[in-house]
Amino acid sequence: MLDRIDQSFEVVNRGLPHWASSNTGEWTVTPDGDWTGGAYVGQLWLAHGIDSARFTAAQAERALDRMRPRLERRTAFKGFGFYYGAAVASILHGHDGAAEAALIAAKSLVDMFDERLGLIPLGEDAEEANAVGAAESSIDSLQATALLYWASDHSGDPRYAEIADRHLRRVLEIHVRPDGSVVQSSTLDPATGEVVRTHTHKGYSDTSTWGRAQGWAMLYASHAAVVRPHEPAWRDYAAKTLDWWIAHVPRDLVAYWDFDDPAIPETSRDTAATTIAAAAALRLAAALGRAGDHYRDFAERTVQAVVDTYLTPTPPADERPHGILTGGCFTRKATVRSQDADATDVELVFGSYFLFEALAVLTGAILPGRI
Repeated sequence: MLDRIDQSFEVVNRGLPHWASSNTGEWTVTPDGDWTGGAYVGQLWLAHGIDSARFTAAQAERALDRMRPRLERRTAFKGFGFYYGAAVASILHGHDGAAEAALIAAKSLVDMFDERLGLIPLGEDAEEANAVGAAESSIDSLQATALLYWASDHSGDPRYAEIADRHLRRVLEIHVRPDGSVVQSSTLDPATGEVVRTHTHKGYSDTSTWGRAQGWAMLYASHAAVVRPHEPAWRDYAAKTLDWWIAHVPRDLVAYWDFDDPAIPETSRDTAATTIAAAAALRLAAALGRAGDHYRDFAERTVQAVVDTYLTPTPPADERPHGILTGGCFTRKATVRSQDADATDVELVFGSYFLFEALAVLTGAILPGRI
């Protein structure tokens, strides 16, 4: 994977990696990173900590600069990019410039909080939605919370954490079903905040469980369980959603793109949702200590399954560039954006990020719960 991260840097002169062909490794890029680009910047920061001679801070800074036009955009999804692409640099390397960018993004997320809704709406600049009104939400918007918790701890301003707590609680209450499965999206009444409907714009149907919706709930509840251990609700939500995943994931531990696609097993897998699940399990294991050993074991078995079957090996075993995480599916929903219409069996940069992060934790390069 280090070789793949190194090879991929050549595209930074024209954008940030978004998704790549499983056959050639050629990246489709976005000029400013879209919502995904911070995953590659995050890989560079992690790689810098593992091999600083090969991966320099200047490289990661150059990639982060690509994302700066997104700092003030009104989208809840930028929390993902500026946490992994900027806040992680502050956590691991004490990087002041990255911390400054992360704080700007966090402040703009706080400014987006809607008191009537009790959450941060997706925002008019949000990606991945067909029509973003003033009162649309989704489980994906939990991407704001990790950045806000970091901003509170870094700045000493409790307001960031207060907004993170309120947003996390409200979004989980709306989107986590009683059995622990997750629905992706919701429409709220802008005047009262009441839920008008729940739905999905990327899963199979409004009542199905899209793999990455489940993944985001597991990841950010588990993250909160680590950074805010005094609040048992976050551990409870993390365990509830992870236990559902463990009970429903296929026996080979690699999820289908949607758990309820009637075409299973003749449909797409999603290694990105799967690596998010592994990263979430490692976080919850860190939060629970010895009581979470079974989650760490599950994460390790999941990572091994992905590496064995979906990570291209070193030549001559495979003629493709090695370190490509194949089997990623953006969505099979017809409403997918045109740039992602063919991305049903590809390398998704955020899937690669979470596999790399999980490997870094499992090999001891990063302490569990550090990021």
